[in-house]
Amino acid sequence: MTAQPDPVSRPQVRALIDAFYADVREDALLAPVFARFLRRDWPDHLALMTDFWCTALKLERSFRGDVYGRHVALTGVTRDHLLRWLCLWRKHSLRHLPRAQAERVQGVAVGMARVLHLGWFGSLPSRQALCAEVRAAAAEPARVIC
Repeated sequence: MTAQPDPVSRPQVRALIDAFYADVREDALLAPVFARFLRRDWPDHLALMTDFWCTALKLERSFRGDVYGRHVALTGVTRDHLLRWLCLWRKHSLRHLPRAQAERVQGVAVGMARVLHLGWFGSLPSRQALCAEVRAAAAEPARVIC
């Protein structure tokens, strides 16, 4: 049996969220989508995303909301947006967390991305296929991220 990595802490999650969304706000593909829906609500969004990820990683139960419904209601989202989001998440999780923790948060992100893919595009990609697309989009050598 494989040992579980140490849990990610709330301060680690917040640092990851802050760095990730700083990149999102500068990203040519993602920034316009976020700007259209968030406008000036970034501080609130960062706090909400910290709560969401702490809940998704089973650190605490601080998030209440409808992530799926709110995201699926967004218009103009393409597969390129989803892949870019996953690539940036991968980049920042590897940069800000120890490897085992980074792989854990990436696995959760891929699971969420699969469900959102189903809502937006009507199909549920396999975990392996989506991970392969992320690696190809990131133009990096194959790594286990899921």
